[in-house]
Amino acid sequence: MSNKPSEELIKEGAQNVTEKDVEKVINKSEEIQKKFSARGPLARFIEDGKLLIAIVKDYWAGAYRQVPYGVIASSVFTLIYVLNPFDMVPDVLPVIGQLDDVAVMGACLILIEQDLHKYKDWKEGRKE
Repeated sequence: MSNKPSEELIKEGAQNVTEKDVEKVINKSEEIQKKFSARGPLARFIEDGKLLIAIVKDYWAGAYRQVPYGVIASSVFTLIYVLNPFDMVPDVLPVIGQLDDVAVMGACLILIEQDLHKYKDWKEGRKE
């Protein structure tokens, strides 16, 4: 299965991310995290979902700015996509409704993988 359509969706969506979208992700971060529950197709992305929310929060707070804004915009777009129950395939359809969320999440992680690893290293270095 190719991630190209999902990658294009993220790139296009990221171009339209606004400050209000970033604030929405921050304000709804707990609700978004619930989408990555231990059940369902998004379960394998629990830690990645938390990391995406954390990078957006740290960027917005000014604590972490060593990342291109495109990475933040892609993360915000992806998290809003996962939050939205009426995206390309409505989430009210059991399992099938979350498969597009899985595809978009996977594509986002591929697109921003290097920057996310750098952020994770930075975050872990702060705990010491």
